[in-house]
Amino acid sequence: NNCFLGVAFCLCTTTGLFATGRRPIFVCMSIGAYRYVIVGSGFLGSVVAERIATQLRQPVLVLEKRNHIGGNCHSAVHAGTGIEYHTYGTHIFHTSNEKVWKYINQFTTFNSYRHQVLTTWRGRVYQLPINLETINSFYGINLRPYEVDSFLQQEVQKSNVPPGDSMEAYAIRLMGRPLYEAFIEGYTQKQWQAHPSTLPASLINRLPFRKNYDESYYHSRYQGIPLHGYTAIFEKMLQHPLINVRLQTDFFAVRQQLHSDALIVYSGPVDRLFDYCYGPLRWRTLRFEQEVVPYEDYQGTSVMNYAEAAIPYTRIHEPRHLHPERNYTRQQSLIIREYPATAGAADEPFYPIPDAANQELVLRYRALAEQTPNLLVAGRLGDYRYYDMHETIARALELFETRILPQYA
Repeated sequence: NNCFLGVAFCLCTTTGLFATGRRPIFVCMSIGAYRYVIVGSGFLGSVVAERIATQLRQPVLVLEKRNHIGGNCHSAVHAGTGIEYHTYGTHIFHTSNEKVWKYINQFTTFNSYRHQVLTTWRGRVYQLPINLETINSFYGINLRPYEVDSFLQQEVQKSNVPPGDSMEAYAIRLMGRPLYEAFIEGYTQKQWQAHPSTLPASLINRLPFRKNYDESYYHSRYQGIPLHGYTAIFEKMLQHPLINVRLQTDFFAVRQQLHSDALIVYSGPVDRLFDYCYGPLRWRTLRFEQEVVPYEDYQGTSVMNYAEAAIPYTRIHEPRHLHPERNYTRQQSLIIREYPATAGAADEPFYPIPDAANQELVLRYRALAEQTPNLLVAGRLGDYRYYDMHETIARALELFETRILPQYA
């Protein structure tokens, strides 16, 4: 095959100074002098860079094609309202992993926010994930927890359950067709631009289904929003003088300048890394539309889903609710509508599409990455897996401890 990393090398004499917008981050070395190069400044890249600088005491270069650090976890303050928002959709930090929790708390303190999601269907608001309150409100009944199984079994028996193990079949077997059609079918079609009958059942496993009145979205032991926002975390992670962050720098534009022995930790799309030699992987992307509304509180919660396929956006974010400890303006609020789409060549990829064809394709790319010297590929885009933030941090720590540290030692 014609797949290869394709890196030719030469020394670079240009020294850069790059900043996050609040403080400069730099090391006065040419690109070609670095033996550790990180592609991407999200949690995967930033954690690995921080470990190399603080534990190995080695200079490390971080290449970031955007004009900010933090990847999709970036946060910013809205100029008109002063409300801090998450640039790429609401991010709730949650974990039960003690190691990850201890690590991240070196760089931030979390507030007491606990995530709750509501969904609107046909003009009425319901709890999401589906719980006993959702079921009772939807059917206009008053079941007790021990009555739910029997009731849902009757609903499933009345439903035409399709064969197979698709997302649609799994959902209908779990909750019956009425709840599936109201809260799963339309939302899924918008989110994935595909009917649930064509998607794997694994996609619904991220959404809990409860038979009591528990309204919590996560059951993780630790949960919250960084008191000073996400960007502040990355500034602290990357502030070590041995770390050089170069913003608005495309790895593919400068890779020929890198040292021949440089270890590259790549967190971008794995198919792009190898010039799509086996074909492109499919991704979902998101578009966000901001609006300032003349109300202190527009929707009463940080995230409101919209389940109907006829409504073009999947949810509305109201970020003021993420920081109940802050005294935001009472005169207006910021809301952000989220529109999903299939990612084109110029779009930022957000979600891998884990169908059979893509899973087979990514295995070929992973094998190729393992065969390439001085290359480690990881992260949501590199691994082609849907990681939450805590899972990405755990992956980065594991990568450093098992692949980088032994090599250095």
